[in-house]
Amino acid sequence: MPIFDFQNSAYHVNTLYFNVVTFLLRLLLRLLIGRQPRHRRSRTSDFLIGPPGNPAPVRKQAPARVAAPVALRNAVHTGRCYVIDGDTIQIGDLRLRLAGIDAPELEHPWGKVAKGVLIRLCKGQIVRAEISPELSYDRLVATCYLPDGRDLSAEMVRLGAALDWPKFSGGRYAHLEPIGIRKKHWKAAARQRGDMRVFHK
Repeated sequence: MPIFDFQNSAYHVNTLYFNVVTFLLRLLLRLLIGRQPRHRRSRTSDFLIGPPGNPAPVRKQAPARVAAPVALRNAVHTGRCYVIDGDTIQIGDLRLRLAGIDAPELEHPWGKVAKGVLIRLCKGQIVRAEISPELSYDRLVATCYLPDGRDLSAEMVRLGAALDWPKFSGGRYAHLEPIGIRKKHWKAAARQRGDMRVFHK
């Protein structure tokens, strides 16, 4: 009658257990070492340019003025407009910045007032927009006229709702600015000086 060798059997079980544990540890180690770190997209990646893997990408800066699409250069559009803010309107699908002026942003002091002034000027009117051959911050620029011939940019400055922007107007509307208006629209004035610290206060 054969006798079961408990000692030899225990040895084989221990050996098998050791081999299984060793195999699992090696497999885990291989997975950990061979795993490549996932690329995490930076929140600012849309604003960066440069070759892949560039350790010091360059921030992309939109040019202040670039050429408008050829099909729209010096084009004339007419129609009723929708007022976006104090220096931006929309005629049909075209969003247009009024040429040569700078109105306060909606969230800045007097921004909503400036929009209201432009709404009153344009209400019920057919606006004639002469599109400039250049863009301003990726927006089409146009000199816009009311049916009676008044220049919307000139009217906005004359009424104290916007400032002349000499960089783009050549000072065309400067003589229409009411006295002290640059103190009232101090944020817009700071932007024109390039003082963005004050502008973003």
